Amino acid sequence: MTADKFIRTTLRSLSNELHRLGHPASPTTVADLLRDQKYNLHVNVKRLTGPPHPDRDQQFRHIQERIAEFRTEGWPILSVDSKKKELIGNFRNAGVTWCKSGAEVNAHDFPSDAQCKAVPYGLYDVLANRGHVVVGTSADTPAFATDAIAAWWGRIGSRRYPRAGALLVLADAGGSNGCRPRLWKYRLQALADRYGLVVNVCHYPTGASKWNPVEHRLFGPISVNWAGTPLRTPEVMLSCLRGTTTQGGLQVSAQWQTRIYPKGVKVTHAEMDRVHLLKGDLCPRWNYSIVPGDLWEGR
Repeated sequence: MTADKFIRTTLRSLSNELHRLGHPASPTTVADLLRDQKYNLHVNVKRLTGPPHPDRDQQFRHIQERIAEFRTEGWPILSVDSKKKELIGNFRNAGVTWCKSGAEVNAHDFPSDAQCKAVPYGLYDVLANRGHVVVGTSADTPAFATDAIAAWWGRIGSRRYPRAGALLVLADAGGSNGCRPRLWKYRLQALADRYGLVVNVCHYPTGASKWNPVEHRLFGPISVNWAGTPLRTPEVMLSCLRGTTTQGGLQVSAQWQTRIYPKGVKVTHAEMDRVHLLKGDLCPRWNYSIVPGDLWEGR
């Protein structure tokens, strides 16, 4: 008997092997014997995150301290991230829904059969427990992400927090709102200058995006709300987004964005020199502030 505990085979194969060795047993009997030994069918479990970053725990503590500071001041805390891209058309949407018969959808998810590919960018207001989703039809770029934040502040945030002088943005370390893209910081400078707002950014460590509030406070309820509903048209998608609520009081607004965002936009050194960037003492790559020009000159 070997130390192997999991064998990729079928009950019938095991039954035939036992029969060859002189121990006849039907597949059903083999299944019963395996269950008696505490064996069962299992799937892979995503749990291991690899070697942790040495500053991982410190960064989480720092984020919580910053959230506590902004909560005390009553200043906005915005958790942002991009949700999975969705094909708009008669395609299957994972999940189940109560109905008399299942909706008939296309057998294959060919992008050529779609009206467009929707790119939902989520913004979750931590203090107000409100969500806002900007749905684009172009590429998920830093310019798209910063425009979504600017649209939220111009339409919602500035009215909800009229006296706020600073904004705290919680984001992942990668993607369109990652800590590396220059365009992300360059476009945040335009946002800060336009509204006279100090934009403070805290990135979650690599591999820790599931702790970003937008993931479970906004994206989770959205996925539950439109589960099993084919997103056939932009109107259907927006309706599903705006109809997302929770018992905790979450409400969601949404808007459609048709602007085209090209990929591969480069930011020169001269342009980066115009970014008024203040790096934090702890993990400066993950923590920094973008200061408006008038405040920067008066430092």
